[in-house]
Amino acid sequence: MGFADVARELLLVAPADFVAERTARQRAVRKDDRALATAIGGLRKPAPAAWVIDLLAHEGALDEAVDLGPAIRQAQADADPAVIRKLRRQRAGVVDALTQAGADLASDAGHPVTPAVLDQVRATIEAAMADPHAGAAVRSGLLVRALESAGFDDVDLDGTLADPDAVPDAWSGSGAAPIPITEGRRAAGTTRASRKPERKPDRERERKPDHEPNRKPDRTTDREPEPAPDSSAEPDPAAERRAAREAETAARTESRDADAALDAAEEALASAEDRRADLERQLAEATAEVTRLGHARDDAETTSDRARELLAAAQHHRREVGR
Repeated sequence: MGFADVARELLLVAPADFVAERTARQRAVRKDDRALATAIGGLRKPAPAAWVIDLLAHEGALDEAVDLGPAIRQAQADADPAVIRKLRRQRAGVVDALTQAGADLASDAGHPVTPAVLDQVRATIEAAMADPHAGAAVRSGLLVRALESAGFDDVDLDGTLADPDAVPDAWSGSGAAPIPITEGRRAAGTTRASRKPERKPDRERERKPDHEPNRKPDRTTDREPEPAPDSSAEPDPAAERRAAREAETAARTESRDADAALDAAEEALASAEDRRADLERQLAEATAEVTRLGHARDDAETTSDRARELLAAAQHHRREVGR
C-alpha cells in the first residue's frame, strides 16, 4: 500500500483520534518500510471541514457538484442570464444537499461538527465548482484544509493536499488539464509574490530641512502649511484585496504552524504514554516474576527442610541398627 492510500484511510479518521491512529500506522510499517513510516509521520491532521470533505469524497458524493462547474463557467462566459439563474439555483441545491450529507456523515462517525465548520464545507464545495483544479483536489480524498474561492482568482491550493504527487490522477473528468499539482502550487506562489505592494519611499528622509544651517529664520514670513491629505480620495480596491490576501496568508501560515506544534505535542504525549504503559507492563511482569520466585523459594525451602528431616531420621536409624 502506497502513502496516498494510507493517507486516504487516515484522513477518514476523526480529527480528535487522528494523531493516535497515525502513530499506530507509522509503527506498524516502520520495520518493513522506513520511508513510508516517515511519510506517515509527516502527514498533517486535517482541518474539521477538510475531514468532512474527505468523508464525502470517500462516498463519491462530490462528483455531481464538480461536474456542474464547467456548465456554470460556460454560462458565465456566454453571459446567458436565464441559464446562469437556472444553474445557480441548481448549484445552491447541490451545495445545500452535500453540506447536510457531510454533517450527517460526521454525526454518524460520532463527531458532529459546528455550523462554522459547515460554512467552510460549503465554501470548499463552491470553490470546487468554480475552479477545476480545486475540483480535482476535493475529489482526491486527500484534502487537509478547507478551500475558498476569491472572485475570478484561482483557488489557492498551497498546502491543500496530503500527497500532491498523487493528485494528477484525479484531474480526469474535471475539465482541467492534467498538470502536476506542484506546478499549480508553484504558479500560485509566483502570482501571489508578484502581487505584493511596492514599498513606498520614506517620505521623512526625502523631506527637505525647514531652514538652512546658520541662517536665522525669517519671523515675518510664515511658511505655507503643507497640504492636508485628500480625504476624498477613493480607496484602491486592488490594494485592499492585496492587503486582505496577505493578511489571510499570514493567518493561514500561523494556523499551520500552530497545527504542526499541536501535532508534535500530541505525538510526544502519545509516545510518552506508550513508554509509561511499557514501563507499567514491565513493572507488572517484574512484580509477578518476584512473586513467582518467592513462591519457588518457599517451596524449595520446604523441600530442603523435609530432606534434612529425612536425612536425620535415616542417620538415627543407622545408629540404632549399629548398636
